[in-house]
Amino acid sequence: MLRALFVSSRPLSWINTAFPFAAAYFLTTQRIDLTLVLGTLYFLVPYNLAMYGINDVFDYESDLRNPRKGGVEGALLDRRMHRPTVIAAIVTNVPFLVYLVIVGSPLSWLVLAISVFAVVAYSVKGLRFKEKPFLDSLTSSTHFVSPAVYGLVLAGAVFSPQLWALLLAFFLWGIASHAFGAVQDVIADREGGIASVATVIGAKATVRLAVIAYMLGGVLLLFTDWPGPLASILVLPYAAVCAPFWNVTDAAADTANRGWRRFLLLNFITGFFVTMLMIWWRLAF
Repeated sequence: MLRALFVSSRPLSWINTAFPFAAAYFLTTQRIDLTLVLGTLYFLVPYNLAMYGINDVFDYESDLRNPRKGGVEGALLDRRMHRPTVIAAIVTNVPFLVYLVIVGSPLSWLVLAISVFAVVAYSVKGLRFKEKPFLDSLTSSTHFVSPAVYGLVLAGAVFSPQLWALLLAFFLWGIASHAFGAVQDVIADREGGIASVATVIGAKATVRLAVIAYMLGGVLLLFTDWPGPLASILVLPYAAVCAPFWNVTDAAADTANRGWRRFLLLNFITGFFVTMLMIWWRLAF
């Protein structure tokens, strides 16, 4: 059971939600406190268990047709694990959420509520935002950007135009990343009766959408505080990962998995350089 829950939480993606919160909170408060530690732990594991675990439960039928499932790219949960997974997600999330509500403000409660709602709405029956083309990419991006926004609001940050440009660039990164990730699942999703941005506009158009979104995010970074503009260079490898699939057909959409695997590795490399830029900014200003 523990192994299934571990795989279902997508450990390779833990850092993608914990780092934005931790960086936003720490750079604003310039201190390490209990809220930073507990908030980071929450967005590291329980948040991801809820996001991906619930998704694996409600995507079971389509996952059966998806050869990617059953490893680091997503668990193929046995039916007997569905109820325990949902229970584990609730049990691990609630204590952290109670603490974060206690130490927060009405505005931080709103941001946190939006973040948790996006996690649930993406997969559960009756909402299933992941089956609403374009809304699926917007919701997925919210999963990663909202922890940063929450960290900023919780820490009392001042939202300047430069900060908004940074957050919007991050949001475009999230849209592009989800869209490109959906390309490899076009065949499996169609066989499973699941709609997505990629199943609706096609693999080729979706790849091009991802490349354009990445590049627009890079342009927005040029309007952030120094050394933020240097981060615009970091979008180029993402565009380069997508570019070989610029003309991919729907029939060959699963070949985009090669690019997706490079994307997963690229996130760690990019994270290193982003961290260096943040340290530079912290020391200089």
